[in-house]
Amino acid sequence: MPTSNILRLFVIILSSAISVGSSWGAIPKHRKAKAKKVPVTAVAFTTTTPTRSTLSEERIISRTSKRKSVYSPWTSPTFADSTAGDLIDGEDLAVRRAAVQALGPYNGSVVVVDPHTGRILSIVNQKLAYKSGFEPCSTVKLVAALAGLEEGVIEQSPIVKVGRRRGMNLTEALARSNNQYFANVGVKLGFDRISYYAKLFGLGERATLNVPEEQPGTLPDAPPTDGMGMMTSFGEGIYLTPLQLAGLVSAIANGGTLYYLQQPHSQQDISQFVPRVKRQLDIERWIPSIKPGMMGAVEYGTARRAAFDAADPILGKTGTCTDLRSPTHLGWFGSFNDIGPNKIVVVVLLTGGKAVSGPIASGVAGAVYRNLTEQNYFVQPRLISPLALIAPPLR
Repeated sequence: MPTSNILRLFVIILSSAISVGSSWGAIPKHRKAKAKKVPVTAVAFTTTTPTRSTLSEERIISRTSKRKSVYSPWTSPTFADSTAGDLIDGEDLAVRRAAVQALGPYNGSVVVVDPHTGRILSIVNQKLAYKSGFEPCSTVKLVAALAGLEEGVIEQSPIVKVGRRRGMNLTEALARSNNQYFANVGVKLGFDRISYYAKLFGLGERATLNVPEEQPGTLPDAPPTDGMGMMTSFGEGIYLTPLQLAGLVSAIANGGTLYYLQQPHSQQDISQFVPRVKRQLDIERWIPSIKPGMMGAVEYGTARRAAFDAADPILGKTGTCTDLRSPTHLGWFGSFNDIGPNKIVVVVLLTGGKAVSGPIASGVAGAVYRNLTEQNYFVQPRLISPLALIAPPLR
């Protein structure tokens, strides 16, 4: 076939294809008839032509709006200025500097107490420390352990089954904060006996003397609806303050004396400071049974961030859970160091989102101890009022 005829045939075929394609792309009349108008509402119009910058702003606004619409259950920020509003007159400034530096940007409270006198050395974020309390999370296991030992339902060494193929003793249960172990303690003791020991150890009442801002926390009137195990493993129904935990840990550190915590506000208050005993706890014989678990928490358990040092050991108990009343996620750590004449108690409470936890709180406490060690704080003699040596306890 001649070349001219081939070209003519190609043009005819191409024209036919374009015609057919156009008919396929058209919307049939019956579909057009069924089409409905969509009302235009809540649409903003502009008389200016959008530029690249305005389009970028629109994208930023759109993304920001999407972020704002994401649901978050937490009402407390994870990071904040935790020193705002604190009154520092009468505080041990070396301790306060160490605590503030250790807490850093976290939204939380650090309470430091002398366990031998009950003197409050520093409170960072006093507003939070004086609040009506938060769920104690796993720090309540200290109460459960002491109650269980006193009532004879647990001992330090025997292995208790906590799973199908797993068992542990009290030391490991404290160090690793095993929930099943302490849930069993709660079931065995029951609500009345756990409530008795919790109150005996200072929960549900003010920990301080002459600190009107402090609120007393709460003990429940009835066991949790989901069982006693939740009360002795997470502290469900209990609202604990950092000051109450500091009082309990101080009693463990000093051998069983539950002091009223007192906060001097001047140099004169310090020079006339007199320790006041709230009550003597009959726990001295059980303290050797729980100290290995509290030390184990720092050495290999949930408080490893505190940084174990055999030459300057730290003992403590972590707690991590959600406080639904607030609501906020919580990180607790109640601790004391066990060497030198200037033993102190450090309690850390962190509030916020999932970024906070008991292990994170233990890291904050560990930094407090290290900061003070670098200042040789624990080897320096601590001034004690002569009145403290002769004054009778307050009854």
